[in-house]
Amino acid sequence: MERLSALSRSISGHTAIVTGAASGMGRATAHLFADEGARVVVADIGAERVDAVVTEIHDTHGVDAAIGVVVDVADSEQLAHLVAATVDWTNRLDIVVNNAGVSVLNSPFMDEAEFESSWAHTVDVNITAHARLVRLALPHLLESPSARIVNIASTEALVSTAGLGAYAATKAGVIGLTQSLAVELGRHGVTVNAICPGPIDTAMTAGIDDESKATYARRRVPLRRYGTPEEVAHMTLNLCLPSASFVNGTHIPVDGGMSVRHT
Repeated sequence: MERLSALSRSISGHTAIVTGAASGMGRATAHLFADEGARVVVADIGAERVDAVVTEIHDTHGVDAAIGVVVDVADSEQLAHLVAATVDWTNRLDIVVNNAGVSVLNSPFMDEAEFESSWAHTVDVNITAHARLVRLALPHLLESPSARIVNIASTEALVSTAGLGAYAATKAGVIGLTQSLAVELGRHGVTVNAICPGPIDTAMTAGIDDESKATYARRRVPLRRYGTPEEVAHMTLNLCLPSASFVNGTHIPVDGGMSVRHT
């Protein structure tokens, strides 16, 4: 029987860069993309962690499914090398997932030295790197029939926690950057969207004890639990499908309903 639908839900054969891919949501995204037939560039800081994820993918999908690139996203020259290595590998680039991020806890405005240091580093990693990578990748994305950019923001852009001023500001900035790029690049067929993860079990939340997590989830999350990295990864995948061709400039909370709960 002939298919009634015309749009593809496959990223098989596409090439994707995933930053921050050595752990948490980035690792889950790299694994999921490889499961779906994409060729994945695992980009992160720390060679051992990058190699570990690449080996995991190779063991399941073969050596052609992934490469690793060690990169500090705050360094523009290393970002340029990341894009060059990607294109050298597959001669194409279809998807960029700006996932790498940092959160400096308890960075009070009243502590001048600590604030200045943490602010500058957080801005470099959480938003400047996003803009730089998109600019570097754009010439190659423009050659793709279904170019996708997904920026990972946070529900901290929507609701706030004391002591996370730099993190909240940069994640709100990611949403603004996403919207601006969506307007500017849409005419070229490049979609740009953002995801706002809520409480997710990752390295960033690993320092919170299980009892505190459970209490927070019961009080704040309608689903009454923390999310998993894979649940965020699946939303990322959805936005990267060729069939997501009319989704552009949006930011989607993946937070179990936390950001819409009033009481």
